[in-house]
Amino acid sequence: QEQLVESGGGSVQTGGSLRLSCAVSGYTYIPYCMAWFRQAPGKERERVATLYTRGDTFVAPSVSGRFTISKDPDKNTLYLSMYNLKPEDTATYYCATPTYGGRCGADDMKYWGQGTQVTVSS
Repeated sequence: QEQLVESGGGSVQTGGSLRLSCAVSGYTYIPYCMAWFRQAPGKERERVATLYTRGDTFVAPSVSGRFTISKDPDKNTLYLSMYNLKPEDTATYYCATPTYGGRCGADDMKYWGQGTQVTVSS
């Protein structure tokens, strides 16, 4: 059974850095993509970054130049490296994937982790 478990969240000051991890297990196939989303209280869920199987990436304009998505296949772990954090980055961060053969739109994501909280203070 597919399972995603995030870790690495925490509280930092403006300008700080964090690296989120998403441990992946139970997959018998390689999903077309893996992605990070975030949701702040009272706001809609936002896609932060996507890593496609073919190797290319998407990073949201709001975090471009500060966030990087990567994967360690040997560890079956997806990462989100976050630098120069700002208070507006405060949110719960989730990793997600589609099911086998699925696309990578937000509504196509089938498997989600439980989330990890990131809080950035000014």
